[in-house]
Amino acid sequence: MLEDQTTAASSPTAWPAAYPQGYAVVDVETTGLARDDRIISAAVYRLDARGEVEDHWYTLVNPERDPGPVWIHGLTSDTLEGAPLFQDIADEFSARLDGRVLVAHNAVFDWQMIAREYARAGRVAPVSQRLCTIVLSKELGLPLPNHKLESLAAHFGVVQRRAHHALDDARVLAEAFRPSLRAAAARSVRLPLHECRPLTEWTDRAVPRQSAGYGGYRPTSWRPARKRPACPYPNPGRYEDGRPLKQGMRIAFSGDTSTERDLLEDRAIEAGLHVATSISRLTSLLVTNDRDSGTSKVVKARQFGTPVVDEAAFGQLLRDVEPASEG
Repeated sequence: MLEDQTTAASSPTAWPAAYPQGYAVVDVETTGLARDDRIISAAVYRLDARGEVEDHWYTLVNPERDPGPVWIHGLTSDTLEGAPLFQDIADEFSARLDGRVLVAHNAVFDWQMIAREYARAGRVAPVSQRLCTIVLSKELGLPLPNHKLESLAAHFGVVQRRAHHALDDARVLAEAFRPSLRAAAARSVRLPLHECRPLTEWTDRAVPRQSAGYGGYRPTSWRPARKRPACPYPNPGRYEDGRPLKQGMRIAFSGDTSTERDLLEDRAIEAGLHVATSISRLTSLLVTNDRDSGTSKVVKARQFGTPVVDEAAFGQLLRDVEPASEG
């Protein structure tokens, strides 16, 4: 099911020269929220440099598995049966994204789901930067009660017709993003653009497809916890620049990585390191490719003076981890 529509508009206002030349406002509906979940529908509104709609596109995607929370997105296995596979729509999706900043509400989630689908198809999405409208609304100091899409829409008087339908969510976001972009331009606000790193290595857990729309899917399986063995070594303290990692060190990760996060964590554990889910004064090292981001882990790392390295440096350090001290 594909849909395309083109409109044209322009705005005469002065514009910051450093702003991007085009945007792709994206929404994807998925079988769930975990790393092994799949996209079941996608929509893209292409906008010009000033946020005016150029065209829009929407497609269903056959996930080849249970569709997940049907009570949220309304897409059953029967509905998705004849839909194209992701690899079948990857070219068209790429054409919609190419050369544009990806804009989404909670953009890191949409980007990671998209990057993972491209990796499964042996492809790379043509996206180098993303912009999260939650972060932008914070930068602008919008008086929102929370950071839900419906609150952002209400603030700008945008009427939502079908929540959790990719095409309508993308439309709502595009209509709310345009005045946000103009407000940012009027105040010369630096847009919160973040690098998009394609996955170079990834892992997946096979999930059987159910015959019925609801199948055996449980909401509690949205974020499956990975039970990992406890680290057998004591924490030797913080990582010191120029020295090797040591078994027992507490390692935390934040943001996008070009290697699937689970693989990085598995390698750290195999090397005798402790993978921490949060930052504290006991954390030995934070691994992030964006040390200027405002994630809670990066902020806490600054507060505690936790050492920070990027993914490439961490990969080098993993090659020669020092054994734990005896006794």
